[in-house]
Amino acid sequence: MTPALNFSERVWRLTAQIPRGRVSTYGLIARALGKPRAARAVGNALNANPHAPRVPCHRVVKSTGQLGGYADGTAKKAKILRQEGLRIGPKNQVVGFKRALFYKFKR
Repeated sequence: MTPALNFSERVWRLTAQIPRGRVSTYGLIARALGKPRAARAVGNALNANPHAPRVPCHRVVKSTGQLGGYADGTAKKAKILRQEGLRIGPKNQVVGFKRALFYKFKR
């Protein structure tokens, strides 16, 4: 019998589903976990992500489309997202955010 995944492992499993060139939000991941008020906890789990880049925490942004935090700094997060084909505006916001948004997580 496999042990149940803890919260962080569940966050990382969902985050791994976000395809290159797309982003999701802390809140959408929290909702997909059945914990709609846990967006901050999702951010904390991603900050401790030991599986990068296989678990692409750089693809998770704020619900406004702004980049939000990143362990290696916002400039690095923006650079990686640009390399994946996304445009980042001057206020560190994903250009075309709604088109780039990924929300079809499989549990």
